[in-house]
Amino acid sequence: MATEGSEETSTSEINFDIEFDESEFQSDLPVISAPPTLESILNEDETASILEEDVISIPSVVQNFKDSQSQDTSSLSSQDSSLTDRPARHLKKKIRRQRAVHGSVLKPSKLQKIAAQLQSAADKVDAGMPTALTVSNLIAIGTSHGLVLVFDPQQVLKWCLGSTAVGSQYGAVSALSFNNDCTRLLSGFARGQITMWDLTNGKLIRTITDAHPPGTAVLHIKFTDSLVLAVCSDSGGSVFELEFKRLIGKRTCESRCLFSGSRGEVCVIEPLHMNVNVTTKDHPMQDVSILAMASLSKVLLVTLSPQLKVVYTHPLTGSPSCLPLLAWQFVIIQVSDSDRVVDPVLVFARESTIYFHQVVCRSAQDIKCTGLQKMTVPYKLLNVTWMNTRTLVTIDTTEKLHVIDVRSEEELQIIDLTEVQMIYNTSFFKSLATGGNVSQALAYAGDHACYQTIASHGNQLFLLGTKAVHVYSVRTWKERIDVLVQEGHYQDALSLAKSFYDNKAKAVVGLTGGTVKKQEIVSDLILELLFEYVDLSMTQLCPDQGHIEELEDYFMNIVPVCVEYCLHLVRLDILFGRIYERFSMDVIAMGTFLECLEPYILDDRLTMMPPGVMKDFVTHYEQKGMLESVEACIVHMDVTSLDIHHVVLLCWSHGLYDAILYVYNKGMLDYITPLEELLSTLRAAVDTGKQLSDQQIRLGNKLLVYISCSLAGRAYPLGDIPDHLVTAVKQDVFKCLTCQRVKSQTSEEPDYPYLRTLIVFDTREFLNVLSLAFEEDEFNTQEGIPKRQHIVDILLRIMVENVGFTPTQVGVLFTFLARQMARHENTITVNKLLFEQVLEFLCNPDDESRHEERQQALLELSHAGGLKQVDEERFLYLTERAKFYRVCELLYEKRRQFDKILLCYLRDYARKYHAFTFISSILDSDLHSPQEKASVQTEALKHLQELVSIDSKQAAKMVVSHLTVELKDVVKQLQGDERVLFQFLQGVMLYRDASGSAINPESQVQVEAAIFELYIDLLCRYRPADVYTFIKVNDGYRLEQTLDICRKHSLSEATAYLLEKAGDVQGAFGIYLQTLSGKLKKLTENLLGSSKEGKDAGGQFGEVEAVLLVIVQLCQRNSNKMDEPSREALWFPLLDALMFPQRRIKDIDNKDILTAFKQLTHHVLNNMMGHIALPAILHKIMQDPAYNSGKFGEIRELILGMLETYNYEQVNVYRTCLLETYNYEQVKVYRTCLLETTNYEQVNVYRTCLLETYNYEQVNVYRTCLLETYNYEQVNMYRRCLLETYNYEQVNVYRTCLLETYNYEQTLMITCKNLLNHDIHQNLRSLTTIATKGYIPRGDQCRICVKKFIHPQDTDLVIVFRCGHTYHSSCLQAVGSLHVLGGEDTYACYLCSHTQRGQVQSTRFHRSLSNPMSTHQLAVRTDKLRDGSQDPEHLQHVDAVRQAMRTPSRLGLLSELSKSGSARSKNLTSSVFQQDRFKLNLGAPCLFSAAK
Repeated sequence: MATEGSEETSTSEINFDIEFDESEFQSDLPVISAPPTLESILNEDETASILEEDVISIPSVVQNFKDSQSQDTSSLSSQDSSLTDRPARHLKKKIRRQRAVHGSVLKPSKLQKIAAQLQSAADKVDAGMPTALTVSNLIAIGTSHGLVLVFDPQQVLKWCLGSTAVGSQYGAVSALSFNNDCTRLLSGFARGQITMWDLTNGKLIRTITDAHPPGTAVLHIKFTDSLVLAVCSDSGGSVFELEFKRLIGKRTCESRCLFSGSRGEVCVIEPLHMNVNVTTKDHPMQDVSILAMASLSKVLLVTLSPQLKVVYTHPLTGSPSCLPLLAWQFVIIQVSDSDRVVDPVLVFARESTIYFHQVVCRSAQDIKCTGLQKMTVPYKLLNVTWMNTRTLVTIDTTEKLHVIDVRSEEELQIIDLTEVQMIYNTSFFKSLATGGNVSQALAYAGDHACYQTIASHGNQLFLLGTKAVHVYSVRTWKERIDVLVQEGHYQDALSLAKSFYDNKAKAVVGLTGGTVKKQEIVSDLILELLFEYVDLSMTQLCPDQGHIEELEDYFMNIVPVCVEYCLHLVRLDILFGRIYERFSMDVIAMGTFLECLEPYILDDRLTMMPPGVMKDFVTHYEQKGMLESVEACIVHMDVTSLDIHHVVLLCWSHGLYDAILYVYNKGMLDYITPLEELLSTLRAAVDTGKQLSDQQIRLGNKLLVYISCSLAGRAYPLGDIPDHLVTAVKQDVFKCLTCQRVKSQTSEEPDYPYLRTLIVFDTREFLNVLSLAFEEDEFNTQEGIPKRQHIVDILLRIMVENVGFTPTQVGVLFTFLARQMARHENTITVNKLLFEQVLEFLCNPDDESRHEERQQALLELSHAGGLKQVDEERFLYLTERAKFYRVCELLYEKRRQFDKILLCYLRDYARKYHAFTFISSILDSDLHSPQEKASVQTEALKHLQELVSIDSKQAAKMVVSHLTVELKDVVKQLQGDERVLFQFLQGVMLYRDASGSAINPESQVQVEAAIFELYIDLLCRYRPADVYTFIKVNDGYRLEQTLDICRKHSLSEATAYLLEKAGDVQGAFGIYLQTLSGKLKKLTENLLGSSKEGKDAGGQFGEVEAVLLVIVQLCQRNSNKMDEPSREALWFPLLDALMFPQRRIKDIDNKDILTAFKQLTHHVLNNMMGHIALPAILHKIMQDPAYNSGKFGEIRELILGMLETYNYEQVNVYRTCLLETYNYEQVKVYRTCLLETTNYEQVNVYRTCLLETYNYEQVNVYRTCLLETYNYEQVNMYRRCLLETYNYEQVNVYRTCLLETYNYEQTLMITCKNLLNHDIHQNLRSLTTIATKGYIPRGDQCRICVKKFIHPQDTDLVIVFRCGHTYHSSCLQAVGSLHVLGGEDTYACYLCSHTQRGQVQSTRFHRSLSNPMSTHQLAVRTDKLRDGSQDPEHLQHVDAVRQAMRTPSRLGLLSELSKSGSARSKNLTSSVFQQDRFKLNLGAPCLFSAAK
């Protein structure tokens, strides 16, 4: 079956006659000599088929699934790295990385014949503009005048259906659809009619006018796979199923509504068509008809047959201007190597988000939809269409087409569709032909509707323009390469071909067969491109003239491309054959070619080349003087490629030692000859006694590395020695090094020349090489131990028994021996005299070099037991003299002299900070005797000053926590050095603050008041700025003594604080005022220009402002405790001090300062008004010369600001009086109940009951009555009396009179309110008595971390649950017992939640009791809590309370009472009060027993 959105085989593919529009592509097409003929274009093969390799494996599908909330993937354009500029010629070259090139994926074309027919129909029969398009084996185009033009694959007009007369009645064609075999065509019209045409004869067989509500346009009409079943949707948003029947020769159509537009308008529908090319006859979906629908808010998937059923829904969000989009595609999914399934994938999108969902059908009753992938694009979507199983095409609102690879989400191509002049279906979505009776949302979104003008079929995309039909076909892989070649982009063409070869290309069409076959096909094409590219580069493209550098740069852009692709294809015969021969014709090209081989050789991608080319390579580098580069390349090449004789001569002549070793090792399997030759060369240089040259030093270092690698079984400079040669190479190298005489050695020369040469060259590094070698297995066997001892004996014989070596070199040897003796369990032996000599050297106090290395050697030797024969006293003497404190510690620990170990810590600069840990470990341990602890304590007190200088806090902690000594005695001991004493007391205070906590304050260290005062005195000397903060946060000092100390040191701020604390507010105010006056004086002098300091006026004003704010706070804190004269004695001097400088500076030019002064004055006055009468303040202001002159406008803002503040306070007083009219006891009881109800579930029940009691009608009645009681005149009179009367007693008298004026109805209203309040209070009190239970913790430690809550460092929140379990809040968060319910954090008991799933224990410390919550939210939350967190007994009590409170409605009571007496007497039978079951509950409900 040929279906929309599916892929066709070559037999069913449309072969349209296509002509290029040169005006569209004139700027992009290359100039050619012979333009193509029309016949050649018409004969182009545009067929495409589903490829065997277009299979999606299940792991890929799962891997591509992205959670919609966690990842935001974007389909961006290719972000491949571009080629960087070539570095300088002689710098290290790098292999070029090609950027990914996709080429031109889609081929645009225009159906010229159809365009001509459309134009002819518009001119001759007034067909109108094209409006709709559908494509299958035929093409149908609807017009605005009601005609439908049907074309065959050769673009020949087959039928012209309808007439303009019918079009004037039905309107424009709005939707079209073919059935599977293209024998029927459905067309929908703008005014709601639907017609069916028989395409075998072109006759109208059905006209349907009642399929959907009249007055709505047909937006979509779609055939299903069934020939008698179709679906349509209209502009009302409804979807209908159309079933076509033929009974007794009469054709009928039955309509069934699938979705009503009243529940949200459906914008697009898309039935799933079975693809005969990829599905089998026994596919589960053969008997199932599935329809996808999308509204502005969601996507629905329903089955039409065998039964109507909603299979899947998914929410859909986006901009109101964007419509939803749908597209189906069958995908082949590889389940195993031999089995695969075919499942449809639905793409739905809106705005910028695309979703991929797989529909899995096991049977007609078992259909599931699973998410595969989510993609986000950086533009708004207009249309989404599948091109094949791997390629998706999107069109954005700016009319740009984007080709996207589905798996990688990579954008392959962008095409501008502006010249297409796309047609939109806006008028149908707005239903203009029927009066525009559509919703605003659908009309607004329909501005970009183009569902009926974009269609896909196979690998082709059809776009309906105003004048023509445009087709975009997927190019074959070879066509994409040819396009790049025609444009002259050979490197891009090669890169694209390489992606086809590597099977990494996207949107591949036409490349069939297995992997090997495809690689052979692509490989041949790449080689053809390379040959053509090289020939053009050496002829047409090569510059005729220019500098050598320009030519080198030119070839550097050509040659690496050839090398890269030949190596990638493993075609060295082509690289060093035809291509090398072609470049060899030019000297510069040849040199560039040889140099371009270097990075590939170093990267081990090129290890073989013909000997002739290798000889040219070495010769070229030798001529260029690039010897280091050629040496690096030689060691990476296969030896069989080298001309060994030529290479060896080159290496010896230029000192290429790595290459020499490599050629001998790899080419001749000789590891000894090059070593002997090079050692002889180094020996000759060392024996001269002169300073070695850089090349000789490099030779020596290379030999050390070579020896180390050989003894370890590794090849030099890279790789490994063959396994069968490892043992022999190690033995031969060992014999070479330890040989006593060599052939060229004379009798006068010393023995062991090679060892001697290496020791003289670099003693330390050579011994390090031996240390590494001694770790090998060959030196740790029964045969290897004598070899190790033999080398040691030779070293001792060379360096100790002979002269000529420096003490440093001998010391390095001794250190080496000590370490080897320690590591190898004394298998290395030396005589006692020599060992004493080694020990003396290691403990030499005059040698400060390698101090730590020598000490470490002694430690290792001691741990290995190598010092047992040494006299311990002498060894201790030597180590103390050498300052090896760690060795001394080891010896003292054996003697249990822990006080001496403390001295070792104090003397060792690197470890003195560990002295506190050592003292704590000794004093807190039970493994040490009291005498040992006492000795450590005595030593610690003796060096207390030093400990304090190391860390005062740790020293204080040590004294307070571990030493059995009084703090005052320690203070006396430190009296001689006040600086040290200050540091110690500072540490004591820090430790005191850290030891206490709010949970366990008794654990805080107690410090005597005298010590407090001593510390304050020292703090005043050394850190006076911290005194005020310290005395403010601490209370352990005596007030009078501390005040004397602060006065002695002239600390005004601290003195003022202490005076205020002692009750002398005036004294504190005087100090602050004096400070303020001094700063104001300096500022005034600076502003008037009489100051000599020249300070910044802004900075001085900031200081004034800071002091002023402190004084204002002081006055505010104490004004409420003072009488009126005392308050004025505070505020008025402050105001005078602030106004006095303003009189002097009122004429200065700095207006900013004047404004700032007035703002400060305004601030002081605003704060005064709360404590000083307004008339007194105004009188004070008007008397001041700074404000009593000039116009009123100068002080208007100041006075108005004061009046506004005054009015605000009056309003506050009025509001306070209104609030006092409420019963204080009721408020207090209510607040108490709230505070007592700490359990979150209890609060919910309480709040629910409260909301049920006060329903909305009762509150309205109460508010109405209250507003009627306080009429406007009374309120106004009350406010005027409040404003005029400041005496509280007068207000009370007025309130009493006002309350007595209330009439009978008002009194009755208050009585009813009091009864209701009393009723509520009693019920709540009973409820809280039943529900409230105290939480008793089961222990004093956290049930997770098992830490006690009295821990001094613990500041974490402690949470107690109803069950009695207690935890730290951080521990609950760590184990995942923190939940979010209703937007709030809720803790759950960790132990209970693991044994009782679903129950959440809330905590009193976490929930807020004052958050407002709607009735609905309370009901929902109460239901949830009822399900999982309340016990049955509790629920029973709550239900009983509710039953007890079910009285007649309060609204009914108040309405009945509001009636007059006569009205009530007429309706006695219907009155609430006359009912038998009427009962007003004035008391609390009864308490319930446990039995209930």
